[in-house]
Amino acid sequence: MAPAILKYLELPFCVLGIYGCYLTWGILQEGVSTVSYPSIKTGEMGRFKYFIFLNLIQSIITSIVACIYLISKGEKISIPNKGLISSYFIVALIQSVASQFGYKSLKYINYPTMILGKSCKLVPVVVMNFLLYKKKYPWNKYVTVVLVTIGVSLFTLLQPAKAGAAEKTNSVFGIVLLLINLILDGTTNSTQDKIFSKYKITSSQMMLWMNVFSSIIMTIYLIAIHPLGNHELVNAIGFVAERPEIIKHIILFGLCGAVGQVFIFYVLGNFGSIVLVTITVTRKMLSIVMSVVWYNHKLVLGQWVAVATVFAGIILDTVVGIQQKRKKQEEKKLNKKNKKN
Repeated sequence: MAPAILKYLELPFCVLGIYGCYLTWGILQEGVSTVSYPSIKTGEMGRFKYFIFLNLIQSIITSIVACIYLISKGEKISIPNKGLISSYFIVALIQSVASQFGYKSLKYINYPTMILGKSCKLVPVVVMNFLLYKKKYPWNKYVTVVLVTIGVSLFTLLQPAKAGAAEKTNSVFGIVLLLINLILDGTTNSTQDKIFSKYKITSSQMMLWMNVFSSIIMTIYLIAIHPLGNHELVNAIGFVAERPEIIKHIILFGLCGAVGQVFIFYVLGNFGSIVLVTITVTRKMLSIVMSVVWYNHKLVLGQWVAVATVFAGIILDTVVGIQQKRKKQEEKKLNKKNKKN
């Protein structure tokens, strides 16, 4: 009886873990990327803008947490085969590039807009799964895509023309950057599903090697390529040394993201990307509310209606999805019963 109850509590526990880690992570992300920090030497205020470096720290911390997680589960840390290495490298590269478009978009759009856009992750996951792997979905997925698209469009169009000095207006260029980020994210999720089905690996192995390869890619970029334009690694280290107040925020940011990824990869490996995206987008609704309250963003009534439209589509998809899953389970039971008779 107890194992059965634990099985039912498995997904809700993961949902709470994702919510807790990433609501905190979101507040820290906005703080690190938009709040100015004083210099201990001159007192001059400066804003952290070295997001490849930030992602590198995140990947390194997550790799360490993934190793600890693997060891605690008694899993062996083995080197992937050649085909799996290639798959990991491609997905890690896409993911690393995608995150840069997301961070870059924050220069041209405000944080609630980015979060609402990221809430539409279901759209690129459905589209990219269909385009890349010819995967088809039930009607509720397509209705959700339409509602989400309408909601995000309204949210952007209804952005007030004038804003206070502290509030950032949204630009078309910022929306384009965010759109590229979403397309790449959709490609990442759909390809991860394919890797799980093809190689039969565990979620913790995926988490470890994805972050190891992401760390390698970003380190090579920062050391060998990026210095040709701007010495981000040197500048980032100099910024942190001059403004040590940010160190604890970066470490907390990395730890929250790392522990959150433990829950994310567990859900991805055991329940699939669509279930994961449904969880993460509902979490982002709370992130929008927390961001508005915490950093005093201003939204007009029409934008709240747009937010409601997005999440109405997500709720519809979730409810119908649960009903469809129950129906399939009942059909399986009936088929087994008929076979026995």
